[in-house]
Amino acid sequence: MKKVFINGAEGKMGKAIARIIESRPELGLEVAVKRESGQPVLGDFDVVIDFSSPQGAQEAFVMARKHRRPFLTGTTNLPETFLFQMQEEEKIPVFYAPNVSLSVYFFTELVRQAAKMYAGYEFKLHEIHHVHKKDAPSGTAKKLADVMDLAYDKVTYERTGEVVGTHTATFASPFDEITLSHEAKNRDLFADSAVQIALWLMKCESGFYTMSDYAKFKLKEKKK
Repeated sequence: MKKVFINGAEGKMGKAIARIIESRPELGLEVAVKRESGQPVLGDFDVVIDFSSPQGAQEAFVMARKHRRPFLTGTTNLPETFLFQMQEEEKIPVFYAPNVSLSVYFFTELVRQAAKMYAGYEFKLHEIHHVHKKDAPSGTAKKLADVMDLAYDKVTYERTGEVVGTHTATFASPFDEITLSHEAKNRDLFADSAVQIALWLMKCESGFYTMSDYAKFKLKEKKK
């Protein structure tokens, strides 16, 4: 059994990841370490899955490098200096994505293509998340804004109830309007994907990886 270190274990994503691992022994994983920011690490581990805070993510990254273990983070609003540090990593496999869902990645690619096809239209982007989410716009919304060439301050957002995450891109002209929308119905969408990515990352060579790399792997796997 491969041992998983969950950083941010008491958060909603951390709990969802632990529940998936514990309910699916066929994955060959076990939760060995649960940690929150500022706490020491007690026990051995084979991979780090981080959904915490910018500070917590950086602490866990240091621990992953110290123990030479793969590091996966979906924590958003990370400092540019830390993002650069991860991108330059050569000692361990590192994976970063503001949204770890493969479905959301493909949705982002659809929006990218739509932005090219509807050049000249007015672009709008709106996102909705739960009231506990600290960053706004969300990391996913910023990625969508990037592929739409839309300034972040043009992104509209709502924080309401316990909404997991909805992103809607609109392309409008005086004659028609095209809407592309993705709604996450529960956190298992992200938690299950994070677990699958961790399994893949443990087989990767040292270096920096993103959803693009994982998507290429999954598409090749489907062709077999």
